[in-house]
Amino acid sequence: MLHIFTYHDHFYLYDTGSGSLHECDEKTARHLRGEPVEMTDEELAEIAELERGGLLNKEEVKTYPLKSNEVKALCLHVSHDCNLRCRYCFADEGAYHSAREVMSFETAKAAIDFLLRESGGRKVLEIDFFGGEPLMNLDVVKRTVAYAKEEGQKQGKRFLFTTTTNGLLLDDDTIEFFNAEMENVVLSLDGRPEVHDAVRKTISGKGSYAAVIDKIKRFVRSRGDKHYYVRGTFTAKNLDFSQDVLFLADQGFDSISMEPVVTDIPDLQIKQEHLARIESEYERLCDEYLAREERGEGFNFFHFNIDLEGGPCLSKRVSACGAGNEYLSVVPNGDIYPCHQFAGDRKWRMGNVFEGKLNGEIRALFAESCLFTREKCANCFAKFLCSGGCNANNYHYNGDINVPYEMTCAMMKKRLECAMHILAARKSREN
Repeated sequence: MLHIFTYHDHFYLYDTGSGSLHECDEKTARHLRGEPVEMTDEELAEIAELERGGLLNKEEVKTYPLKSNEVKALCLHVSHDCNLRCRYCFADEGAYHSAREVMSFETAKAAIDFLLRESGGRKVLEIDFFGGEPLMNLDVVKRTVAYAKEEGQKQGKRFLFTTTTNGLLLDDDTIEFFNAEMENVVLSLDGRPEVHDAVRKTISGKGSYAAVIDKIKRFVRSRGDKHYYVRGTFTAKNLDFSQDVLFLADQGFDSISMEPVVTDIPDLQIKQEHLARIESEYERLCDEYLAREERGEGFNFFHFNIDLEGGPCLSKRVSACGAGNEYLSVVPNGDIYPCHQFAGDRKWRMGNVFEGKLNGEIRALFAESCLFTREKCANCFAKFLCSGGCNANNYHYNGDINVPYEMTCAMMKKRLECAMHILAARKSREN
């Protein structure tokens, strides 16, 4: 499949079969779209040469997905409580539509034992401490890290730890612990103070920006070359979200993500009529992103990162998300769900870490799900870069993990076109 698109005055060809990206002139783009245009013999010969080299109109190879019965990662909901009350929170402001509670160390230990037992031959395992707000149960986080490292060493396995936090409880001791033990830390911050404070409020109803910004900055300054992300969310109230990304970059954060909200709250929900504005905003961000790179002021924006030359193998790309199969979520009472966005929905309960077994029917559903079970993806140029979208979003909006949520698809396609333009611009600078 050949995807032909323009970015400002640039014309691009992306070949899904080979994964190759080419910049061309308008006449070539029109010819390959099937429009009537005169081409010289030399121009036609150049196109033919690309085709012979397998870089254009290459037949797509249908490969089997890489699925495994070995669990590699757990998301531990160490706290189903939060010290913020964010309006758009998919987790019911941290409570997951249930009682506010925290995970005991006994349950966390059982989860680690479960992962070690179900991980088979895997040598590197992952634990994501999640909430609510994980730092409301920091003692259990620390004890769990120590226990996992000790038990993993006995079995010749290594753990990588990640934490997601709103930053409100970050202090010097916690920062030291994170820098010693966490492979990655995700910090929630939505951008400009007025944008952040409109939705990310404390329990008392006040905005939280002033309470977290200095703590997050102090943490990032201490982080050195270790991984972190400042992660924001944009809603219908800040469709000029490029300004929030750039604001975060101006605060000294060089690793940033800005995700579209997934909610049905009327004044926050992203709707079809917003898409043109959102696509335009991604272009504004892309242009400034490149301009800052050229000035030596570049930063890393998660959604503009793609690798067309290496990256995951094709079998891995068609496998889609590992949720419900290689990746599972554990809530405070030990119940297991396919991922954190299914947590609390009893329909998707797969078992409990104290039971030592998983619901085979649910696991099989996720194991069988892949790019080729998502029929709407068949003719999409983004399919091998997107893998069919988020299982939870697909289910929550369409009632089926194999039916992609079209709003997310539209935004993904625009981000990928921007990312391809960035790759081409970098190549042009190198030459």
